[in-house]
Amino acid sequence: MMNAEIEKDFTFLTSIHFEDKFLVNLYEMKAYMQILTENPIEQNIAIQRLDYFLTEYIDSAVIIKESEEEAINKYREAGLKICTTPEEPFDQIVGMIVINKCNAIMEKRIVMTDIIFGSKLSNLIKFHIDYEISAAEFAGKHWYNKNTLSLHNKTKKDKIVNLFEQNDWKDVGLTWKEK
Repeated sequence: MMNAEIEKDFTFLTSIHFEDKFLVNLYEMKAYMQILTENPIEQNIAIQRLDYFLTEYIDSAVIIKESEEEAINKYREAGLKICTTPEEPFDQIVGMIVINKCNAIMEKRIVMTDIIFGSKLSNLIKFHIDYEISAAEFAGKHWYNKNTLSLHNKTKKDKIVNLFEQNDWKDVGLTWKEK
């Protein structure tokens, strides 16, 4: 089963903050992946991590450029999940961040090689995003390159207890170790 190729479709509903507006957006993603582990339990956990992250974290979040501090604070005060981007949350940027994060959380058990990514707000124009290009474009120690359950880089203003985020994969039963 090593190096088998699979594909999976995802949809998630989020909001974006763009040009001082709050907009609801529906994203569609077709992911193409290669299985790199022969362990079927690890394969299942990798896919479950993807599903969990996209449905419990990205879904219902507000995607916003990380420099929009005033708006971020207002959304946090309103109790909303915040997902930050290094640039304006255009579909290409969101897609590149999503593919990086998905690969980080699967920890090389499965690798998402590329995605077809689009949204309702972009009139369902779809972008083909290659992981190698995305990884090079958005390299560094950012939340979307870490295998943790996070949607933004931690700041001094972040509270110790966050309503929406678990501490790690152990909290949701998705670690690699067999019981």
